[in-house]
Amino acid sequence: MPSIDYSQIPMTALVASLAIGYLLGSIPFGLILTRMAGLGDVRKIGSGNIGATNVLRTGNKKLAAATLLLDALKATVAAVLAQALFGSETVHLPGLLGGFAAFIGHLFPVWLRFKGGKGVATYIGTLLGVFPLMVLVFAIVWLSVAKLSRYSSLSALVATLVIPVALWLLHQPETALVTAAMTVITWWKHKENIERLISGTEGKIGQKG
Repeated sequence: MPSIDYSQIPMTALVASLAIGYLLGSIPFGLILTRMAGLGDVRKIGSGNIGATNVLRTGNKKLAAATLLLDALKATVAAVLAQALFGSETVHLPGLLGGFAAFIGHLFPVWLRFKGGKGVATYIGTLLGVFPLMVLVFAIVWLSVAKLSRYSSLSALVATLVIPVALWLLHQPETALVTAAMTVITWWKHKENIERLISGTEGKIGQKG
C-alpha cells in the first residue's frame, strides 16, 4: 500500500469514511441471526456478547459460522466502500478509517448501548479490506499457536500482536499504526480471557463443559 498523501483528503471524506464504517460495523449479526433462528437473545447466554464464539454456545455451529463470516465481511465492505468512494491509488486513508470504524462499531454498537463483540472477526475483515496478505499471516500465526496451546483466545491475541509488526517490516507505517490501535483495543476487550489464561482456567479448543 503506497504512502498516504494527507493533503489530498477532504475532511468530509474522512468523516464519511468513519460514518460508513461505524454504521456497517455496528450491525449486530450475531443477535439478528439467533433471533431469526428462534434462539432468543444471544446476550443472555455465555459471555453476553454478540460475537460468533457466544453464538456457538447456542449449539448451532452453522449459525456461529455465519456470524463469523458476516462480522468479518462487514468490516471488509466498509473498508472497500470507503476506499472506492473517497480514496485513490495514492490515497488509502479512507479505506483504513472505514475498516477501523467498522471494528469500533462492532465492539461498541450504538443500537445495543455500546455493548458488542470482542472484535477478532472484524479485525480480520479489516485486514482483508486494506491488506489481504495479512489475513494469511494472521491465519498462519493463529493455527500455529492453536496447535501448540489449544487456546483460541491466546491464538487470536498473539496473531494481533504479529500483524502490526509485520506491516511495519513491510514498510506500511500507516496500516501498522491503525492495526496496532486495533490490537490494543482487542487485548483490552479480552482482559477476562487473559486473566483466565494466567490462572489456567481458560477453556481449550475442543474442551467440553
